[in-house]
Amino acid sequence: MNDFPDFSLAGKAALVTASGRGLGRAIAVALAHAGADVALGFRDRTAAGDVAEEITALGRRVLPLQMNMTSLSEIRAAIADASAAFGRLDILVNNAGIAPGAPAESVTEENFDATLAVNLKGTFFASQAAAAVMTRQGFGRIINIGSQAGLVALPGESIYCMTKAAIGHLTKCLAVEWGTYGITVNCIAPTFIETPGTEPALADPAFRADVVERIAALHRIGQPSDVTGAVVFLASPAASLITGTTITVDGGWTAR
Repeated sequence: MNDFPDFSLAGKAALVTASGRGLGRAIAVALAHAGADVALGFRDRTAAGDVAEEITALGRRVLPLQMNMTSLSEIRAAIADASAAFGRLDILVNNAGIAPGAPAESVTEENFDATLAVNLKGTFFASQAAAAVMTRQGFGRIINIGSQAGLVALPGESIYCMTKAAIGHLTKCLAVEWGTYGITVNCIAPTFIETPGTEPALADPAFRADVVERIAALHRIGQPSDVTGAVVFLASPAASLITGTTITVDGGWTAR
C-alpha cells in the first residue's frame, strides 16, 4: 500500500467555467499542468484568447466550449460535449461569477437577477449536468469557487455576498446527496486575488492598503497560484476523503 499522498491528475478530464482570463484561466492551466485534459467554458467562445494554446503546449488535450452560464441549453451542451470528447468528465470547476457592486439601497432588479443567474443558477445546473456523467462513472470532483464574501460582509456587495454564502451551503447539500456515487463536492473561498477583474479596485491605493491590512496574517494580495494549488489538491486523490467543506484562501482575513 502506498502511504504517500497522490496529487497527480494524469488521465483525468476537467471542465472549467469562465476560463478565458484571470482565475479561471489560471485554474485551467494548473489542472493541465497536473496532468488533466481540460475543457474550457467561455461566455463567448470567439473571445477565447490563447489559453487553449498554453494547455496544448503542456501536452494535454483541450476543448474550447461555448458556455454562457445564464443559458441552461449551453451549460448542458457543454457538459455533454466535454464528456463525449474526452470519454469521461472527472472534474468540474464552477468558476464563473459576477459582482455588480452597489449599496443595498441602490441594487436594481436587473443586477439582482443577473448575479443570481450566473453565481447560483449557473453553478447549480452545471453541477447537476456534470453529476449525471459522474454518477455513471462512479467518480467525480466538483469544486465551487466561492469567496470570503460568503463568510464576511463586504460593503456595497450585498447580493454578491449572498450568492457566495449560498454557494457554500449548496456545496454541503450536494456533497451529502452525491457522495454515495463517489462524487465529492467542495468549495474554495479566496480573498482578493490579483486578476484583471480586481485590477480596477486594487489600483486605488487607499482600497489596496485597506485590503492588505485586513488580510491579517500575511498582509499581501493573493495571487492566482494561491488558489490553483487548492483546486489541484481537491481534484486529486490526496483529497479523496474531503467533501462538503469550504477551504478559505484568505491570508487570515476571516480569522480576524
